[in-house]
Amino acid sequence: MSSIVTAQGVVHYEVYGRGRPVILLHGWLGSWGCWLGTMEALANGYRAYALDFWGFGESDKRRESYNISDFVGLVDQFMERMGINRAPVVGHSMGGTVALNLALDKPNRVEKVTVVGSPIDGRSLNLFLKLAGYPSIAFLVWNSPALLRMGIKLLAPWIAANWHDWYELLMHDLSKMTLESFLWSIHSLHYTDLRPRLGTLRMPALGVYGRGDKIVDPRQAELFRYVANSRVETLPSARHFPMLDEPDQFYSILLSFLGS
Repeated sequence: MSSIVTAQGVVHYEVYGRGRPVILLHGWLGSWGCWLGTMEALANGYRAYALDFWGFGESDKRRESYNISDFVGLVDQFMERMGINRAPVVGHSMGGTVALNLALDKPNRVEKVTVVGSPIDGRSLNLFLKLAGYPSIAFLVWNSPALLRMGIKLLAPWIAANWHDWYELLMHDLSKMTLESFLWSIHSLHYTDLRPRLGTLRMPALGVYGRGDKIVDPRQAELFRYVANSRVETLPSARHFPMLDEPDQFYSILLSFLGS
């Protein structure tokens, strides 16, 4: 377990492999663990850094703000502390939205950007996720843990094809969160809209979406037509977690993009 100390708190990360640096960002309710297989696939040629956002996994949870802009600042600080001036950034779901924000706000930091099942317009989120961003609803859900676990388990087969492994990982990650990080991160994501700025993106961009995604509308992939140097891949058998549902195809696509 590795960590760095910032003015805003401790940031936990894991690193694996040797070679060029790649930054991996997890989604809402998740942690660095969703990237374990991807890190192994990248190990021959890349040094993959997978970090936990504030309020998630093993990172600090003493903050009052968990907005997308806070996470963009976290990644910028992380790269500065690690001596990584510029690198490809890969993000899943909320992490992909953070990666795109970073690419737009600090283009000198991002060599290439990859989003995996990510909302570019927060209104593309599933209705249940939008509702989780309302304080009164989030409070009720968070304080009914048995009901929350049962609801997630019922929905799990529609979220991930390989849902048993995903469910166990999620339950572990959920136990590390607080009500504040649960609520305000998804609230911020819901009200994020990057469409007006997409046309200004100049670095190579890759979008990977699962055709069966029920969390983020997979038609978000169509927005990449506004990006000059972009590539889009839709995996037919994948849902919200292409790297878990179709790992071999996902790794092949990512490695091809990073090496191009």
